[in-house]
Amino acid sequence: MEQTLLVYNTLTRRKEAFKPLHAPFVGMYVCGPTVYGDAHLGHARPAITFDVIFRYLKHLGYKVRYVRNITDVGHLEHDADEGEDKIAKKARLEQLEPMEVAQYYTNRYHEAMAALNVLPPSIEPHATGHIIEQIQLVKEILERGYAYESNGSVYFDVVRYNQDYHYGVLSGRNLDDVVNNSRELAGVDEKHNQADFALWKKAQPEHIMHWPSPWSEGFPGWHCECTAMGRKYLGAHFDIHGGGMDLVFPHHECEIAQAVASQGDAMVTYWIHNNMITINGQKMGKSLGNFITLPEFFAGTHEKLERAYSPMTIRFFILQAHYRSTVDFSNEALQAAEKGLERLLDAYRTLTTISPNSSGNSEQVTMDYVNDLRQKCYDAMNDDFSTPNVISLLFDATRVINSVADKKMAISTEVLKALTDVFDLFAFDLLGLRKTANAANADAGNDAREEAYGKVVDMLLEQRMKAKANKDWATSDFIRDQLAALGFEVKDTKDGFSWKLNR
Repeated sequence: MEQTLLVYNTLTRRKEAFKPLHAPFVGMYVCGPTVYGDAHLGHARPAITFDVIFRYLKHLGYKVRYVRNITDVGHLEHDADEGEDKIAKKARLEQLEPMEVAQYYTNRYHEAMAALNVLPPSIEPHATGHIIEQIQLVKEILERGYAYESNGSVYFDVVRYNQDYHYGVLSGRNLDDVVNNSRELAGVDEKHNQADFALWKKAQPEHIMHWPSPWSEGFPGWHCECTAMGRKYLGAHFDIHGGGMDLVFPHHECEIAQAVASQGDAMVTYWIHNNMITINGQKMGKSLGNFITLPEFFAGTHEKLERAYSPMTIRFFILQAHYRSTVDFSNEALQAAEKGLERLLDAYRTLTTISPNSSGNSEQVTMDYVNDLRQKCYDAMNDDFSTPNVISLLFDATRVINSVADKKMAISTEVLKALTDVFDLFAFDLLGLRKTANAANADAGNDAREEAYGKVVDMLLEQRMKAKANKDWATSDFIRDQLAALGFEVKDTKDGFSWKLNR
């Protein structure tokens, strides 16, 4: 089925038809974490957003190379050009090697992503593994006259660049005010203007992460890594660059300037940004100290949490809002998401256990209905990946499923399979939900265990049905009561029974 996909491009501020440069190949680069602490809810949002985009592009038949970086050097405190490296500071405080810190939190990040059912990227490059490429990038910018050396550091000359191009094309910032206010720095600071940003920083004696370069023993500026690694793995021109909206300025604005200054034209066609997670209207972030880590969510150990929330509840909570809208954290919102997810999974569970029927007096679920549902789900995904609309459509379908289960509607074998396929595709393959709400990891053996548990419960309930048929009420009640004590809710139906686990 051919689909026309519209994506919102931050660069043009409008939805555009997605047309890859080299179809069927798609290059997508997404800014990953700076690994000096556990990932929090704000980190989960871009990971889940671009996981859905990755899944959907592959489903449409594209061969996607998805690059998501690990920042393990060069990201200074407050996203500035001065101060201590975030990872080096953590290493100093904990008396560890910086790479011990980076490796530990990289492993923790991977564990959290697996719990959220986020697929691994095609390539996950580390900034420290690409120092040579970043030095080469700085050389090219210097050679083209858009950077200058100052006391062993190299800075991007924003004013010089803005004479030939437009600094602020992504964010809409006006450079003139910044430049006028920076004149007082002349002769005092290493920079010519406040707006200039570091491409290479000379390491101070106390700085423990540094490499040799033509200018000094130092380290790359934070913005260099993505430009250098994006070009290395996706080429001088590629399709999608993504990340959180908080990266539009300065990080992504600087990336655009670096690419244009080094090669003469823009590197990226579509810039896609997810909005923020907030707490009481304020951005969730480590620098603000108002964050809740994903392990804390999963264990319920943070003081702001009333209880633990499963990874799938977190994923569903994020997908209920469009990726470009703000999501405000609250226990009430998470508990509502938990109930919504359980309702959806209950419907799917019912769908996979009901038998086809053809009651002559009942309204028939038609193939036209299923085809229309499928197309509406596609239309939602094609409209800038509108996951809330997909979820709403699946919720609408749960009413039909429950009507079939209650014998109020009839369904054929063919239509039942088609309806099941729609749920499998959109809820699980594309939205990335798991069929068990509390599943915490992507291990295939975990799914097999869940299936085995279900078969054991079915076997017990079949024995209960036999006991009821033999009027052995004691055995029947005993099985029901024991399952209830374990958290299983059992319902008798016209066709036998249904059950779910309330956890």
